[in-house]
Amino acid sequence: MEQTTIRILSRAGIFQPLGYANMLIGKIYQKKNEDSLALQYYYKAIGISTGFQNYANLHGTYGNLTQFYLSHNKNADSAIYYARKNLETLYASGTQGFDNVYYAFAKAFELKGNRDSVLKYQSLALVAKDTAYNKRIVMLNGLQRLSIQEQKKLQSVEKRESENRDMFRIYIGIAILVLSLIILLILYRSNIRKQKANIVLQKAFVELKAAQTQLIQSEKMASLGELTAGIAHEIQNPLNFVNNFSEVNTELIDEAGQEIDKGNIDEVKILLNDIKENEQKINHHGKRADAIVKGMLQHSRSSSGVKEPTDINALCDEYLRLSYHGLRAKDKSFNATMKTDFDESIGKINIIPQDIGRVILNLLTNAFYAVDDRLRQAQPDNADVTLSLSKGYEPTVLISTKKIDNKVLISVKDNGNGIPQKVLDKIFQPFFTTKPTGQGTGLGLSLSYDIIKAHGGEINVETKEREGSEFIIQLPV
Repeated sequence: MEQTTIRILSRAGIFQPLGYANMLIGKIYQKKNEDSLALQYYYKAIGISTGFQNYANLHGTYGNLTQFYLSHNKNADSAIYYARKNLETLYASGTQGFDNVYYAFAKAFELKGNRDSVLKYQSLALVAKDTAYNKRIVMLNGLQRLSIQEQKKLQSVEKRESENRDMFRIYIGIAILVLSLIILLILYRSNIRKQKANIVLQKAFVELKAAQTQLIQSEKMASLGELTAGIAHEIQNPLNFVNNFSEVNTELIDEAGQEIDKGNIDEVKILLNDIKENEQKINHHGKRADAIVKGMLQHSRSSSGVKEPTDINALCDEYLRLSYHGLRAKDKSFNATMKTDFDESIGKINIIPQDIGRVILNLLTNAFYAVDDRLRQAQPDNADVTLSLSKGYEPTVLISTKKIDNKVLISVKDNGNGIPQKVLDKIFQPFFTTKPTGQGTGLGLSLSYDIIKAHGGEINVETKEREGSEFIIQLPV
């Protein structure tokens, strides 16, 4: 129903009410305890309402977000953040509602155990409530006075009507005609302006979609480049084995020919067994190289959208090595410890391997970037990386899997700098990145979030500053 409402408004070119519609949908999902969907629509409502400077919708949305984080003691800091945003909106619009915002501040600080702040904002709420009440009293008194004055004027008008009713009717008719013409003119001009504004908005929307598509493609190609660099390193090992055993077999065949000429049949049999074993090794490493190439092709081509039974442990192990060697190919000084902890009881699960592979590759690349960034921050300018390693910090990335009931958990953990709490709520938003300009599009985690949701799963993050981060994927079996 909510999607139909938004689709109808969008097709009709009516964009401003979309903020209010998204806010209501977010509130519905909040009541249904579907927190992730509620937050998604609240963020959309904020974006649309901010664009149109619709302070009423912003006030309502920030109020709902404040109550969302206050409910069930979810996150007092986030509640305080959105209460402050609500307060800024009220100051900007000059509307009422300060007392409710101050009460929200008091409740949030009560959750944090800050009694001084609780008393402060309770006092501000009472003052704001009294001020609003006094304003209402003054307004009602003014309205009463205006009502008495209007009654006297009406009596005077009625008296004049009785004296010259026909002339008054003519004046009223002329006034109505002129007013109707003015209203028609205003409506016509307003309609023209709206049509022009809609054309501009539609053009901007098309350009934004095109830019977004291009950025998404850039993100995919960036991950493909890192993957290809890792594959180049991985495929070299089995190729070396194939080449070495092929050379050995050539020598053994020459020796077998010489032994045949001498009539040493037993020695020939021994040489043939050696050749056979070498051929088996060549076949094994050839298949290994073939599997690596097939994995690259699977990652590079567009997803078929069809789920298939996949060994999730093998997928994680493969992308761990490819991600690491891909970064090593770009920066030879990069180094980190890789650890795995796989639950062998999982077996195969139905997923789209290309899509889940992209998610794992993105999380691992971010983890390696985080530990490398912390390592470089720890060392003085122009110092060797080994100097920082000698001071006790060992860059480490751990990927693990675990089966719990009817879910499979995939964890990617690093001991980097962690994610600052002030940006934690934004990391899954499109185009948001903590990397320096030019080193990230801000689409990696957003695409990963969409892929996991499409699989009916969830992706969450746990982080502590200066201790590291852990991204946890939950997928249904």
